Amino acid sequence: TSCEILTINKHTRGYHLNTSKGEFTCESLVIATGGLSMPKLGASPFGYQIAEQFGMKVTPTRAALVPFTLHTHDKDVLAELSGVSVEAAATCADTRFNEGILFTHRGLSGPAILQISSYWEAGDVVEIDLLPQLDLEHELTQAQHAQPNSLLSTVLSEWFPKRLVTQLIGYFAIDNKPMKQYQGKQLHTIAEQFKQWQLKPNGTEGYRTAEVTLGGVDTDHFSSKTMESKEHKGLYFIGEVLDVTGWLGGYNFQWAWSSGYVAGMDA
Repeated sequence: TSCEILTINKHTRGYHLNTSKGEFTCESLVIATGGLSMPKLGASPFGYQIAEQFGMKVTPTRAALVPFTLHTHDKDVLAELSGVSVEAAATCADTRFNEGILFTHRGLSGPAILQISSYWEAGDVVEIDLLPQLDLEHELTQAQHAQPNSLLSTVLSEWFPKRLVTQLIGYFAIDNKPMKQYQGKQLHTIAEQFKQWQLKPNGTEGYRTAEVTLGGVDTDHFSSKTMESKEHKGLYFIGEVLDVTGWLGGYNFQWAWSSGYVAGMDA
C-alpha cells in the first residue's frame, strides 16, 4: 500500500493514526506486523515499538527455525559435504528432534537442525546422532567378526554416503584400517563419535533465513479468546509479533490464522 504509519495514539473513540496518506480514526486496531524474520520481505520491529508505547512487555527476540553456521575449523572440513543429507537426531537443552540434517557450505541445516535452533543459545553444544535408528557399536562388533579384512570406511558406507564417511573419518581423526585391527574400546569410541557428535555452532544465519522470530510481545497482556489487550480496549495483537513460536510443519501459519480469526470476529 506504500502507506507509512507515523504515529498511533489512543483516542476517545478508539485510536488515531497519522500516516503518510492522511489521518484515520478507528474503534479497533489490529497489529499484525509480524516478527523480524526475512527482512527483505519487509520485516521490522514496528510491532514491538507499538507494544512498548502502550506499556507492554516485549520478550527478547532472536532468529529461530534457522540454519547453524560453524567455526572455521569445523567449516573447513564439513563444507566439503555441502548438499549431503542424512537422517539424524539433534539434541540440545534436553530437547531432541529425530529428522533429517543437511550439510551446507556455511554449516548445518535440515529439519532437525532448524527445530533444535529454537532451543539453542550462543555457546551451547548440540549433540548429533548420525544413526539414531542403529546401535552402531553392536553393528561394528558384528562387522568385525563377519568382515575382518574390510576397512572401517567400507563398513560405515553401508549406512552413510561414501563422501560423508571419508570426510568424517578425517574430521574425527579416526585411523581407517581393517576391522580386525580394532580393539573393543576403539570400536566403542568410534561409535560414540558418530552417535554422540558434540558440535558447538558458531552461530546461526540470523533473521535473513530464519523462518520465525523467537520472542515478541508478551501474551499475558491479551485475552486468549479474542487477542484483545487487557489494558487497552480495542487494541489487538496477532500472529508472529507475539511471543508464540511453533515447530516446523505449519504450526506458525496456524497460529497466525487462528489468532487473526478470533481477533477479526471480536474487533
